[in-house]
Amino acid sequence: MIANFPPYAYVPGKFPHPHSDPRGHRFGSDVEPPEAPLAPDWPRSLHYRLAVDLFNHGYYWEAHEFWEALWHAAGRTGIEATFFKALIQLAVVGVKIREGRPDGAIAHAQRAVELLTRVRDEFGAETLAGVSLRDLGANAESLCGAIPAIESNDQTVQIVFSFRLT
Repeated sequence: MIANFPPYAYVPGKFPHPHSDPRGHRFGSDVEPPEAPLAPDWPRSLHYRLAVDLFNHGYYWEAHEFWEALWHAAGRTGIEATFFKALIQLAVVGVKIREGRPDGAIAHAQRAVELLTRVRDEFGAETLAGVSLRDLGANAESLCGAIPAIESNDQTVQIVFSFRLT
């Protein structure tokens, strides 16, 4: 979906901050804020689709930014907002892994599990926004016990998860 990915996936301390550093890949430009999202119209949400694409390609901080905008648009409460908060937590896990901070990654993975469980219990369905809540929860749960090892933090983009969002 994304024709041109940013030149690097932001990792604090390793690359220029995308917004505040003049060398940042989004310095001086921003994306329009999203409208309130989701069920049943999630496929129409450009922000949601961009975030999924960024996440699947190793741009975890960037995906987090889009999901955070959707979380705000959803009013920061309710099922959709809680779902976005869980996705934000998973994106942060990716950033923490890239930073070499496994304890932080585990803490965020645990929070993602809690949020996904709450969404599934309160929503009463197995999927939301095209995502299997059970599968995503199981993937998040597996991260709580075994953070993936990466060979180098110096790559401009690095996919650290063995799963993808669809």
